[in-house]
Amino acid sequence: MSEQALRVDEAELRGLLDGRWAHVRERVRDVLRGELYAPVYGLSVEEHRERTLKQLLALAETDLPAYGFPASVGGADDIGASVVAFEMLVADLSLMVKMGVQWGLFGGAIRALGTERHHTEYLPRVMSVELPGCFAMTETGHGSDVQNLRTTATYNPVTEEFVIDTPDESARKDYIGNAARDGRMAVVFAQLHADGEEHGVHALLVPIRDEHGDPMPGVRIEDCGPKAGLNGVDNGRLWFEGVRVPRANLLNRYGTVAPDGTYSSPIQNPNRRFFTMLGTLIRGRISVAGGAGGAAKAALAIAVRYADTRRQFTRPGVDGAPEQEVRILDYLAHQRKLLPALARTYALHFAQEELVTRLHELSRAPRRDEHAQRELESRAAGLKAVSTWHATATIQTCREACGGAGYLSENRIPQLKADSDIFTTFEGDNTVLLQQLTKGLLTNFQDSFGDLDTMGLARFMAGRVFETVIERTAAIPLIDRLIAASPGRDGADLYNRGWHLELFEDREEHIIEGLAGRLRRAGKDGGDAFEVFNRAQDHVLAAGRAHMDRVVLEAFVAGIDRCGDKATAKLLNRVCDLYVMSVIEEDRAWFLEHERLSTARTKAVTRAVDDLCRGLRPYAVQLVDAFGLRDEWLAAPIALGSEHRRQGDTAPARG
Repeated sequence: MSEQALRVDEAELRGLLDGRWAHVRERVRDVLRGELYAPVYGLSVEEHRERTLKQLLALAETDLPAYGFPASVGGADDIGASVVAFEMLVADLSLMVKMGVQWGLFGGAIRALGTERHHTEYLPRVMSVELPGCFAMTETGHGSDVQNLRTTATYNPVTEEFVIDTPDESARKDYIGNAARDGRMAVVFAQLHADGEEHGVHALLVPIRDEHGDPMPGVRIEDCGPKAGLNGVDNGRLWFEGVRVPRANLLNRYGTVAPDGTYSSPIQNPNRRFFTMLGTLIRGRISVAGGAGGAAKAALAIAVRYADTRRQFTRPGVDGAPEQEVRILDYLAHQRKLLPALARTYALHFAQEELVTRLHELSRAPRRDEHAQRELESRAAGLKAVSTWHATATIQTCREACGGAGYLSENRIPQLKADSDIFTTFEGDNTVLLQQLTKGLLTNFQDSFGDLDTMGLARFMAGRVFETVIERTAAIPLIDRLIAASPGRDGADLYNRGWHLELFEDREEHIIEGLAGRLRRAGKDGGDAFEVFNRAQDHVLAAGRAHMDRVVLEAFVAGIDRCGDKATAKLLNRVCDLYVMSVIEEDRAWFLEHERLSTARTKAVTRAVDDLCRGLRPYAVQLVDAFGLRDEWLAAPIALGSEHRRQGDTAPARG
């Protein structure tokens, strides 16, 4: 960082972060104001649930629910806007999740898997919350393994009804949001049986409560009870015993049953049909990545502001000046806690924006592009994993950085920590998701990759010559130009962006090619493919992480390229440098073992992290303020001292 202070254009920085859907972010900032949305603490579970429902009903009176629904039912048909609006609800993550259940999962499943008839009949009531709903996919015995769910839906041609059953305890629907208290209907995922055959997992609309709130006949409901966080969301368990629903309740976009029980589908291959159906629900996974990013931003805003005002220990006076207590953000050790996490949060923000844009564009494409859809699904899996892991680690770091103050409920970080922790496992366990991502990389997003079990994957690898193909999604000419201008690993300046891109790309290629070789040998030898894949899981996860590091860097570079102010772009380039250097420092053992960096070079990387932290320290508060999180959403007294409080904002309330 130059010794001369940069005159950063705060409006330019905010505008760049707000991005394509800036109007949506501003709309949420305008809507989420006042006592109803102010963060609270100390509520009982029932009080929190009641408050969250009131908040949801209030949001239903605004235009926010319309973003994700088709124009034919009064929606705005703007999938990107719906994800961005979800991401902004950081004042109360219980509201964020309950909104996601109602409009993203329940309503989103009806939109994605249903037909126009379902849209017309149900979606207006979903948008208004006249019909509160659930997304009943996960079972006690099967979470990530959706294809092997055990709930059954058996068609009876005599009555033209489906009969829904829970065959055993492991098949109960578990952790279902809205089920314990508020839900009236559930989208239930079950194995479809018709005409004496099994046709795989399909979704059906199943009423679970009547107009009085009592369970429907054959439906058993149990409250999951208090959780570590998100207690404003009423998670419950569902069992079905001979529950009958009309044939019309099958969400039949990808598979339908005629009155006589004949099954038909536009996709003949059952595996491909299953993965196509699941792929349409990808918005939830992308939303969780964005929500995790929002939680990390809130924690960093609190911790950085506090560190900028909290003083501890004295600095000796110089030339007769009196001693002064030091702001804790002036200590390098404290900078190293917070600023690399801030840099990665910026990087992930741009990667999230790129992914949301891709989701939005594919949702409006006139024809389905199978390759692009599979690539989106894989990348969404990877970004969800790295974003939620980052949020969990960052919020813990922020808690520690705020000392005892960070442990107080009034300062929000404990609630952010408790509420966001589950993000690492819902909408897909992160370890499973990274394996899914790597599977896509190995097969180059082949249409059939979802069909491949472990043995099939090994055979697939054995039958081809593997060559890593780096697929980019943003600013391809810019990235290619920067790499082409790089002087190579030995002669590059430590801050050369082309060298950064080339280094991350080289690491990804090497790890994936090594993994492919292991699987290829296993396939040729005819060994136990499961055992080979199981032993290689550390390699599988490393490949997924390396891929995401490269993708996130490219998105950050592309985002900076859109910046119109030179000083702001220079600052962001230094933030990007810190992201790169901290990633290299974390994985320096790999770079040394594989002779990508010398010992002297890795030591220089560590010095660079120190230098970048010192250089970015004067801009830390500006960088967190640019997230645009209202003070009343942060609601932490330690973040709202006299040096940071803005007029009209309020402190948190106790329940």
